[in-house]
Amino acid sequence: MVSGVANVPYCLAYDSNGREKLANGLQRRNIGYFANWRAGKDPKQGTYLAHNIPWKQMTHINYAFAHVDSNNTISVNADAADNESTKLTWPNIPEAAMDPAYAYQGHFNQLNKYKKLNPGVKTLVSIGGWAETGGYFGADGKRVASGGFYAMTTNADGTVNTAGINAFADSVAAFVRQYGFDGADIDYEYPTTMENSGNPLDWSFATPRQKGLQAGYRELMRVLRDKLDTAAVADGKYYQLTAAVPASGYLLRGMESYQVTKYLDFVNVMSYDLHGTWNEFVGPNAALFDDGKDGELARWSVYTDAQYGGIGYLNTDWAYRYYRGSMPAGRINVGVPYYTRGWSNVTGGNHGLWGTASTNTCPPGVEAPCGIGAKGIDNIWFDVDEKGSVEDAGSNPMWHAKNLEKGIAGDYLKDWGFTAADIVGKYDRYYDATLVAPWLWNDSKKVFLSTEDEESMRVKADWIIKNGIGGAMNWELAGDYDWDANRTNLNGTKGQYVPGATLTTLLADKFRSATPYGNTRAKTAMPAQVLDITVELTKFGLGDAGNYPIAPTLHIVNNTGLKLPTGAKLTFQYPVSAPATMAGSGLTIVSTEHTGNTIGGYKGDFTTVDVALPAMAAGAVKDIKLDYKLPISGPSNFVITVNGKTFATKQEFPQKAVGAW
Repeated sequence: MVSGVANVPYCLAYDSNGREKLANGLQRRNIGYFANWRAGKDPKQGTYLAHNIPWKQMTHINYAFAHVDSNNTISVNADAADNESTKLTWPNIPEAAMDPAYAYQGHFNQLNKYKKLNPGVKTLVSIGGWAETGGYFGADGKRVASGGFYAMTTNADGTVNTAGINAFADSVAAFVRQYGFDGADIDYEYPTTMENSGNPLDWSFATPRQKGLQAGYRELMRVLRDKLDTAAVADGKYYQLTAAVPASGYLLRGMESYQVTKYLDFVNVMSYDLHGTWNEFVGPNAALFDDGKDGELARWSVYTDAQYGGIGYLNTDWAYRYYRGSMPAGRINVGVPYYTRGWSNVTGGNHGLWGTASTNTCPPGVEAPCGIGAKGIDNIWFDVDEKGSVEDAGSNPMWHAKNLEKGIAGDYLKDWGFTAADIVGKYDRYYDATLVAPWLWNDSKKVFLSTEDEESMRVKADWIIKNGIGGAMNWELAGDYDWDANRTNLNGTKGQYVPGATLTTLLADKFRSATPYGNTRAKTAMPAQVLDITVELTKFGLGDAGNYPIAPTLHIVNNTGLKLPTGAKLTFQYPVSAPATMAGSGLTIVSTEHTGNTIGGYKGDFTTVDVALPAMAAGAVKDIKLDYKLPISGPSNFVITVNGKTFATKQEFPQKAVGAW
């Protein structure tokens, strides 16, 4: 991680090979999001407390969510009388007895209580989320349209809000110290320059700041890194900085080359919500691979337009390869959903898969046609819009989906006003081995629910291990399931699925026997010496018009103090998330680890490029206009060849000795 702070105690969190020291014997991270609203206040939200977390299977727990308040500081409304984070108690639950060692109660007390019993498991406070990126919910439960991350990082004229960022970063450093967290997780959805992205409630803040959002995002992460590292030096305790990051090729078009990864311990890729009722295309929530049949991609000619190289990009594998362009595999964690997405009135497809469910009656911010969401008993984890109306999206915890699959009416259904008679038709399970995606299909109702279960999770875990990936992140812990053979269901029989840890335990068991994760960005040894030559992508476009194709400038600066002779060569690598067709003056594609379509997965990580350099005086700049068709992070693994000698760059390896040609 890049930091401007000296003597940061990395050794407290990382071993001598730069790999994170992980709890419970795991070789890969097993990260779960713990939602603060499942505190028992509302039966429909359930009661999932710190003692329900499968601590022995975890490496990290992300507390969701804190927010950016109107003063540009982190907040959980701690002063509210019944605040879940710091005030609430559960006197009727023995396992939730408060630890008197702490001055606060609520979830924060319980997380620290159980962390003491499970040393090595880290807790991070996650800030933002879909609902609280551009605003926040006050103590009265009403949403305050403050601008959130957008206004805190970026002024209305598009310039960086330095004062806001510093106030926020100072407050985060103080917050993690006060409440015993091991770091902060930034869930900013989304600092993209693509128009009308993220929560429609936030567009009034995001749109006028569009041109400055990326610069503000980079400065936010840089300052947070420095503030947390300063606290780490003072406290003798290392604080992590991580981010929940998008998997959407559309959003990532407007996020430049994701330069913030250099400040992060790791990223948690939100490789879910890849299909949903924001459009009419019925598909898997979190497919691992492409199958060449994705209805949304086919609609936009992605499979047939030569510029895309046959790359299907709505899957976990593509998202991982994107971030691999700027990070070692071990600093990337892929997301797995413990919830469903679903449609009703589906027509066509294979038992609904790649069918359509189309309507012109769409929620605010969604263009017609949109999807017809599954509702009622097929949507018990529903959200509500700003008017309090239920959003039909087929959202359910996996334990409810498992009960539907088995025809079981769980006893919890009474909390929603349902009876056993409300389960109509049969929910048949299907599985596509190419996608690595299960789903439920109710033919009588034409309902499609995209699910996750042991079969898909085993394949994903093996793929994570094979590729040296850092681990898995789930949203959210309360959606996982176990079988309770003694619980009486509404059918009047014994047995039903309940909240549990089946999928989390499966991942942990796989990860305990895994090889260590990948700890280098380059796959071959880099030169031992460096030259002070900087290379970066600049001058990105804005919006749809500016990002089709993606055409930034490759900006090369000779900082060596010497003239670079004619015949020097720059070599770099970019991820196979974009096809091997990058173009620019003097640029040659040398090799690629993947060609052809991506059905069933990628073959490798990188495409290698040579750039012929002119003679460059000391301080000289060379700009090359690039052209590529899908987004990349990076590029990286820069090598300069001068007079037959090879050098890495000081910007990537500041600790290496400077060489001479």
